[in-house]
Amino acid sequence: MNTPRVLVLGSYNQDCVWRVERAPQAGETVRGREFSSAHGGKGFNQAVACARQGAATAFIAALGDDVAGAQAQRAAAAEGIAAHWQLHADVATGNACILVEDGGQNRIVVALGANERIGAGFLAARDAVFAGSRILLVQLENNLDATRAALERATQHGLLRILNPAPVHAQLDAALLAQVDLLIPNETECALLLGRVAGLELDPATLAQRPDAELHALLRRLSVASIIVTLGAQGCFVSHGEASPLADAAPYYRVAAEPARVVDTTGAGDAFCGALAAALLRLSTQPLRAAVVHANRCAALATEARGAAAAMPHLDAVLARFGGS
Repeated sequence: MNTPRVLVLGSYNQDCVWRVERAPQAGETVRGREFSSAHGGKGFNQAVACARQGAATAFIAALGDDVAGAQAQRAAAAEGIAAHWQLHADVATGNACILVEDGGQNRIVVALGANERIGAGFLAARDAVFAGSRILLVQLENNLDATRAALERATQHGLLRILNPAPVHAQLDAALLAQVDLLIPNETECALLLGRVAGLELDPATLAQRPDAELHALLRRLSVASIIVTLGAQGCFVSHGEASPLADAAPYYRVAAEPARVVDTTGAGDAFCGALAAALLRLSTQPLRAAVVHANRCAALATEARGAAAAMPHLDAVLARFGGS
C-alpha cells in the first residue's frame, strides 16, 4: 500500500442490528423481522468509505482482546486499510445496538468499550503515520483527550483537520473546535453545538428551512473555518469563514441531495465524511463544491444498502451511477 494520505482516528463497534416494523414504545416489546451483526463504528465506517473511494487510508483505534476485536483486524486488512490497533485485555470491543424501522430510519445505542481507552502515548508512538498523511478525520466516539492529542499532532504536521462531531461529547468546547479546519455536523449536532458554544436555543428541524444568509450567520458563531451541515433528504449546506483554506467562490451555498431508493440510513453520514476526505485528495485541483457533490452521491448510495461499513460504496459504483471522474 502507498503511504497513507488520509488518517482516521476513530471507533470500531460490532453492530448488532434488529429490523423492525417500528421502534417499541417505553415498556413495549415488538417482534423483530430480522437480526444481523456486522462491522461498524463511526471511525471504521469512515475509514472504509475513504478506502473504497480510492484513498490510501490509515486507521488508529482501540479494541478489546476478544473475538470481536479479532474480527475487526481481519476486516480492516481485507479493505486494504493500514490499521494501528491498541489492544486492551480488560475491556470489551465496542458494540452498538441498532433498530432499523421499515421506513429506513434508525435508532442506535452504543457501548463504546475499548474505544474510550486510546492513550496519548499510543498516538505519539505513531507520529510517522501523522507525518505521512495529509488529512486527519476524527469523530467523537473515542475519549476526548485522545481526540485533542490527535488534532494537536495533526496541527504540528500541517494536516487538514476534519471533525465529524458525532455523537456530541459532553465536554466538547470552543477550544477543541478552534483546532478544526472543517466541521461536519448533522442538524441535531449543529443545534447542540450552537447551544453550547453560542448560547442559542434552536430546533434542529428548523435549520434546513432557514434562509441561506441566516443559516450562514448562525454557523459563523461557531468560529470554525469551514462547516458542512448534512441535512438528510435536504442535502447539505456549506459555510466558509474569510480565512478558510477550503473556501469556494461563494461564502455559502447548498448542495441538493441525490435521489435514492432508501433502505437503511445507518451509514449515510459516515459515507459522506469518508468520501469527502478521499475526494479532497482526488479532486484537489477543484473547488470544495466538487468534493461535496461527490460525497453527497456516496451518501445517497449508502442508503440503498443495508448495514454500516458494508454499505459504503466503491468509487466505480459512484461513477457508474452519477458519472464524473
